[in-house]
Amino acid sequence: MEVVRDPLWSNIRVEPELLAVIDTAVVQRLRYVRQLGHAFLVYPGATHTRFEHALGTYHLAQRALAHLGEVAGGTAVSPDDGPLVRVAALLHDIGHYPFSHALEEAGLPRHEALAERRLADPALAAALERVGIRPERLLPLIRGTSDAPLAGLVSGSVDVDKLDYLSRDAMMCGVPYGVIDVERLLASLTLADGAGPGGRPGLALHEKGLAALESLLFAKYQMYRNVYWHHAVRSATAMFKRLVRTAIAAGSLRADEVAIATDDGFSHDLQGTDATGLAAALRARRLAKRAVEVPAHDLPPDPAAWPAADPDLLARVEDRLAREAGLQPGELLLDFPAKPDLLQVDLPLVQRDGRLRRDPPLHGVAAELHRAARHLRVFVLRPAVIPARAVVELVMQPADAVAARLADGRPLLSRGGP
Repeated sequence: MEVVRDPLWSNIRVEPELLAVIDTAVVQRLRYVRQLGHAFLVYPGATHTRFEHALGTYHLAQRALAHLGEVAGGTAVSPDDGPLVRVAALLHDIGHYPFSHALEEAGLPRHEALAERRLADPALAAALERVGIRPERLLPLIRGTSDAPLAGLVSGSVDVDKLDYLSRDAMMCGVPYGVIDVERLLASLTLADGAGPGGRPGLALHEKGLAALESLLFAKYQMYRNVYWHHAVRSATAMFKRLVRTAIAAGSLRADEVAIATDDGFSHDLQGTDATGLAAALRARRLAKRAVEVPAHDLPPDPAAWPAADPDLLARVEDRLAREAGLQPGELLLDFPAKPDLLQVDLPLVQRDGRLRRDPPLHGVAAELHRAARHLRVFVLRPAVIPARAVVELVMQPADAVAARLADGRPLLSRGGP
């Protein structure tokens, strides 16, 4: 075994046969892709990378597999499933863009969809073949579409990805919000008949781990509220999305080039071709300021999905709002992030009497916590007065109604006060 020293998990033991996989160029690229994008502009320590996160996820997968083998007397994990899960955990972010999830928000394909292209890399495919793994067997695990009994370890509500990134992000940001009882969660994992798709065996959590599961969900909520959706992080993210979309529309940047870029290389290239000034502003941390900020709890129920789900419509709305506010296109950015499955719990619970419960008693709080983490914001690069009431009314309208207002030339901002 090779040992890698890690600031979070101390010693990570790597199987020697996987070193050739780790040393391929497509995996080494992850050393130069920061885990949290522009969060380092707020939390200076948040410069950790996808590479160390990949190793941490692999480490936790090893520990989970060892535990599951013990609790089932060595019969729970088949000889094929264990290696597949370990390598899928290691490579789960192999297709990730630079700058976290900002480019997915900007309309580019999700990073899981790019994994197939990375796994087809000749050097990586050859290294995987030498350890007896076909890339196409990894894809369903990475994409969350596998019905294998252990699939939930790689992509699920209590997967090893979350256990590592929440713990690692909190440590590197220097905040106390991502505290998770990882030991208890791993010790509570089990395989249960009927827990998988179609009544097959699948991953489940013993009832003794319910409090640890709650710690995971609240850690995730607090990290989104205080770190991932921090107002300055979201300002930088909105600026970056606008910058990239403008570059792609102008033909100075191709989407397929973005997919293989690294953070610093991509940032350097953008500064050389950018005509908006956003690249230089981000580099100097001259972030757009809040002109409107409304907690989601102060909005009427069920706001429209388009601000987070339709980047094309969002850009058109931003340009119209900017013009009505006396600003130039790109000087006003509307931000209302959403992640409806943020606190989804799809892991069955094995009760103390042995019965399987598919609705752990946490579903009722998930929607409220998601709502509490969200803020509707309008950022501006120059001072402007934006009527908050008009923005609230706008985001409550469905996408087709907003598109119709744009097409008809009707103003989006009311002439009344905020």
